[in-house]
Amino acid sequence: MLRGRRFAVICAGAAREGRAALDSLGAALLCSGRALAQSEPAAPARSEPASPRTVRTPPPAGSIPGVTPPVRRFALPPAHAAGRAGPGRAGGGPTARRGSAAAPLPAPGSWRRTRPPPAMLPPGALRRPLAAAAARLARAWARPEVLAFLATGPRQNDSIFYEIRTYDIKPSKMKEFVEMANKYFHLRTAHSELVGIWSAELGAMNKVVHIWKYDNFAHRTAVRHALANDKDWQGKFISPVLPLIEKQHNEVAYLVPWCQLGKPLKEGGVYEWVTFQMKPGGPALWGEAFRAAINAHINTGYTKLIGVFHTEYGLLNTVHVMWWNESPDHRAAGRHSAHEDARVVAAVRDSVRFLASQQNVLLIPLQCSPLK
Repeated sequence: MLRGRRFAVICAGAAREGRAALDSLGAALLCSGRALAQSEPAAPARSEPASPRTVRTPPPAGSIPGVTPPVRRFALPPAHAAGRAGPGRAGGGPTARRGSAAAPLPAPGSWRRTRPPPAMLPPGALRRPLAAAAARLARAWARPEVLAFLATGPRQNDSIFYEIRTYDIKPSKMKEFVEMANKYFHLRTAHSELVGIWSAELGAMNKVVHIWKYDNFAHRTAVRHALANDKDWQGKFISPVLPLIEKQHNEVAYLVPWCQLGKPLKEGGVYEWVTFQMKPGGPALWGEAFRAAINAHINTGYTKLIGVFHTEYGLLNTVHVMWWNESPDHRAAGRHSAHEDARVVAAVRDSVRFLASQQNVLLIPLQCSPLK
């Protein structure tokens, strides 16, 4: 009983602390269950004695789930079995039938089992795997990074993040905004790194998307403070441009760990900004399937991946993917051939089960954009 309780405690601790320990413990349980099943000999073929009595005992405490305890059959001695066959009990005691000369009930020690008991596992068969699982748990406590898989996704190796800002421009003021950005955006890039700035051509209208890179949140705070005190930036750009903007939206996102920020193969071309709204659960749920779908498109060679951004602030479970293509027609031809590729079709079908919605926007880089 005590061993069974200790076994349950170890199982519960392993489930809470880490997948590695659970793997070891599961392997131990599997091996021990198989050993138990193989070590129990089959009952020899024999005729059943008269009037067998079948007793199913409840599973003992600490027994292994999924292993059904054997059914034990006890047979009465022939003399007693013959006596029980009489029409009634004979007077003389509760153990005799009337009207018969049945023998009294035998002593418990005289009962015999018709099936031998199962063989016991060797003492060390379960102790060694459990000791290995406990050692792995101890190492997990000493090294918290071992338990990183409990997070919603792979953790970032550094603090760099990207602020994605989207401006809705008044339809009649879009041309004026682009001219102002091309003329004065160098005042803004003097404070922090601009990844790129684009205007929407297809999929949205009168929108401007720009992405800024920061080392950490303290860096962004310092930059925002410096911009607020930059008189040239405030006077030449912010004050004239604010009346042109209808709405502003920003998000904070990280590059996924398996993606580095890329560059186009050459200047010119168009950018595709694809926004995937994934089902709740984070990359721990859909990360592998999503990555496989992205890699399947990369392997076709018709497009260039620029970056995959996963939101931290804003609408969660949102992934932005930016692609570069030589032209809209080149993109259309490439996607048509990709949709006939069995590898792409299989990867996309596997990933769409985690997808809630998707939106594509074709972007044109502004003259002042580092990514052109």
